[in-house]
Amino acid sequence: MVQFNVFLSCHHFNDTRSHTELYRDMLEQARHAEALGYDGLSVPEHHFVNVLMNPDPLMLAVQVANVTERLPIATAVVVLPFHDMRRFAGQVMLADILSDGRIELGVGRGAFAYEMQRMGVDPAETRDRFDESLAVLEELLEGEEVSWDGTYYKFDSLTAMPRSPHKPNIWIAALGPEAIYHTARKGYDVQTTPLRGGFPLGVKQMEAFHHGADEALEATGKRPRMSMLRSAYVATDEPDAQAKREVVYEYGLRFTNGFETPGTVKNGSLEIVEVDYEMEDAMKQLIVGTTDEIVEKIGAYVELGMDEIALDMHLGIASHKDVMDSMERFAADVMPQFRDAKLAVGA
Repeated sequence: MVQFNVFLSCHHFNDTRSHTELYRDMLEQARHAEALGYDGLSVPEHHFVNVLMNPDPLMLAVQVANVTERLPIATAVVVLPFHDMRRFAGQVMLADILSDGRIELGVGRGAFAYEMQRMGVDPAETRDRFDESLAVLEELLEGEEVSWDGTYYKFDSLTAMPRSPHKPNIWIAALGPEAIYHTARKGYDVQTTPLRGGFPLGVKQMEAFHHGADEALEATGKRPRMSMLRSAYVATDEPDAQAKREVVYEYGLRFTNGFETPGTVKNGSLEIVEVDYEMEDAMKQLIVGTTDEIVEKIGAYVELGMDEIALDMHLGIASHKDVMDSMERFAADVMPQFRDAKLAVGA
């Protein structure tokens, strides 16, 4: 059965709320998701910008755990090259203890050049930095008196503290089909999103995942999982849908500014950039519309055989009430359509 995760996206633009109010709303959305029967929650990491504005994912994840009771909370994703694994390993285990084991640790190499430049991280090094950081992190989470002699880390006999009774599950973020294949083949759960590539890229991503997951299953007896992030808004009617499409399109232009360019930012706000991306193109990629439209689009993704669909329902929409109401409509009118859906494993 496919699961549905609510991504607490922390966007803040065209917005009269204070940042304090924004995070209060995120916590209320977390409680709402649990009450409505969603299966999980997730939080981002981004710095210096007002899109996905969360500089400390573990801190927010612990606070989300404090206001909910049962849902797993995934980081989506912690950018490992921004952190020192000697410190981060202890933070992970403390977060795991404080959340009663509900932390799911999603990690990645980073994607926003604007952030990397200001963090002093060379984008050309992020692959090597990520690979070594992940290896160091796993050693520190699993062992004691760990020593390391690598390119970015050199230390002797170190034990990360405190010690959690269990190791949080690790997901790895990957976008390209080849990267997804190799990640799944190694047995890691995968977080991905097709972004502007939309459903056609999602098909290729899932084909790559199934190929790698089948090899992992044959080698280890355990099949990794796939979570795909998609933007979604369930409108009350067609006029509401059209109004939200325009807001979401503007959000996409801001996100593209951070993701595909060095970033044009003023006072922490990502500005809108002109790109070869028309409204019609955007609406093919985003899941925004009336209930029937959403059911059709979500159904196409479910058929690809993913284990979880993570839903960004904020999309730059300033109204907290609109987001909460969309969550309700999705839970009442969309989720039941897929609760008995069989995963197309190996599709």
